[in-house]
Amino acid sequence: MTPLNRRSFVAAAAGAAAAAVAMNPQTASATDREGTSQGGDDFADADKGFIAALSPGVVKNADGRVVWDSDAYGFLKKDAPKTAHKSLWRQSQLVSKQGLYKVTDRVYQVRGLDLSNMTIVEGDTGVIVIDPLISAETAAAALKLYRAHRGDKKVTGLIYTHPHVDHFGGCRGVLPGGTEDGVPILAPEGFMEHAVSENVYAGTAMQRRSGFMYGAQLPKSPAEQIGCGLGQTVSVGSIGLIPPTKDVTETGQVETVDGVRFEFQMTPGTEAAAEMNFLLPGLRAVCMAENATHTMHNIITLRGAQVRDARQWARYLGESVVLFEGRADVAFASHHWPTWGGATIVELLEQQRDLYAYMHDQTLRMINLGMTGREIAEELELPPALAGVWANRGYYGSLSHNVKGIYQRYMGWFDGNPAHLWEHPPVEEAKRYVKAMGGRTATVAKAGAFARGGDLRFAVTLLNHVVFADPGHEVARSELAAIYTRLGLGSENAVWRNFYLTGARELREGVPDSPTSVASADMLMALSVDQLIDSVAVRVNGPKAWDLSLRMDWSLPALGKVWHLVLRNGVLTYRSDTRKDPDAGVTLTMTKSQLLAMLGGKGLGGIGVEGDASLLAKLLGVVEKPDPVFAIVTP
Repeated sequence: MTPLNRRSFVAAAAGAAAAAVAMNPQTASATDREGTSQGGDDFADADKGFIAALSPGVVKNADGRVVWDSDAYGFLKKDAPKTAHKSLWRQSQLVSKQGLYKVTDRVYQVRGLDLSNMTIVEGDTGVIVIDPLISAETAAAALKLYRAHRGDKKVTGLIYTHPHVDHFGGCRGVLPGGTEDGVPILAPEGFMEHAVSENVYAGTAMQRRSGFMYGAQLPKSPAEQIGCGLGQTVSVGSIGLIPPTKDVTETGQVETVDGVRFEFQMTPGTEAAAEMNFLLPGLRAVCMAENATHTMHNIITLRGAQVRDARQWARYLGESVVLFEGRADVAFASHHWPTWGGATIVELLEQQRDLYAYMHDQTLRMINLGMTGREIAEELELPPALAGVWANRGYYGSLSHNVKGIYQRYMGWFDGNPAHLWEHPPVEEAKRYVKAMGGRTATVAKAGAFARGGDLRFAVTLLNHVVFADPGHEVARSELAAIYTRLGLGSENAVWRNFYLTGARELREGVPDSPTSVASADMLMALSVDQLIDSVAVRVNGPKAWDLSLRMDWSLPALGKVWHLVLRNGVLTYRSDTRKDPDAGVTLTMTKSQLLAMLGGKGLGGIGVEGDASLLAKLLGVVEKPDPVFAIVTP
């Protein structure tokens, strides 16, 4: 579905073919077939500066397991099939281009070897790496490809533009020794806090939903996973996190790394809670991180995240125009292909500025007319001058779910209607809904009638109720999977496509038993003690712990602090200072590595114990393990 408005969706659904695997509900709108780039040819820009591709385009880990396969997307070289939205197919063709590219003098990018790009700037004595991909294996392969064509230059600097894993996870592939290599590592202020917190508090749920968002379990084919709009998919290698050695704290801050001058713009609260753009004034190039790419981005991601600030995002893009206009001949980013020409760069920034500002302001206008998030998402349309721009299309973010995110930021989950204040949970609501419709068989039949009439949205609503009322109802599961497939194949938004198709796959095949995780050793060591305790607190089974009352100290002499933990009323709280609590039932004295081992279930080996050691067992006895493969499309 092209997430523009209700009318385009109805046209899409009405045009769907009858066969579940051959449907292509394209919209009738001309903007789904045509668009404008920022003063140039996107395909020419995506090919510009090409030097060489990795061949074969496969990256393996030390055990021989494939962690990245760009060759699997070879089918994208063909024209769009009936199983994909033509506009999304075009985007996937662009982002699937793989290899080493020259951006401008001394600036190179390796694209198509992971979800993100790795940029390499040649300094006086070596190279500065910007955003080293997700996995050590893909980052090492990217650097090797560069060195094969530009010489075996050492890494003399590392820059993280923001704290999402596709921009730091491959750090060990370019700096195997970490900070021991003595290489300066720059990142925006707050980088470490945000890099690890997202993977702690709701990390398990986010990872599960990420599998839907990126289509991780889907085969790569014209009828299944063809990309995610931002890139192709995520690599599955070794994730690291080397802490920065230098914080960038303010706009205008200048740092020189290996003879190259960097001038930074801080953009917190945009695409990430901590993010920065930078200008290379001597090379007339500007890096826009992930703040200006060739797609509408997410104000709220479908994997789950804190809602981003569309208003601030637009303001920072406006500031970028003021800071960089006339000073850059090329703009590159952490995803997609560069934009060349000063006027074209300004046009891109201004069009994306207006995109996020329009979404924000019009959502607020409609909120103040009394409309709900769902109503606004149904009615709000972009101006033709913005909607027709390829870089503003909803390949990754969508107008529909972004509007709902903006509503959520200001108004929360409740739409003000008392009928929605105390609804039944999904299973109980489904049972009552199906009963009111005349039973399961009758509800499935009614869903079929709505589907045949082109109303796929209500058909999936009815079928979803049957599945939640009776997960074993095979007819309902099969019909729901078929309509999810229809919706996915017709979607211009890659993330929506992946959600629909992954949902269909799980209805047919069940939940996969191979969860993924970004909780690497580097990531765990990067957690502060406060964050480690928080990670325990959010897993305490409250009812199971209602009658427990205990106090304990965790002393970490190397950090010069003692953490005082109290479990009471089903809640684990803490504070820290430099003195032991005389009322603590037990004091555990340890290193951070020992603390991690203890929380990982490896016992008290090497840990100093004063007092009743059984209190630790009582605490850990009420701490639940999260479920990384919980059901999503079934109860």
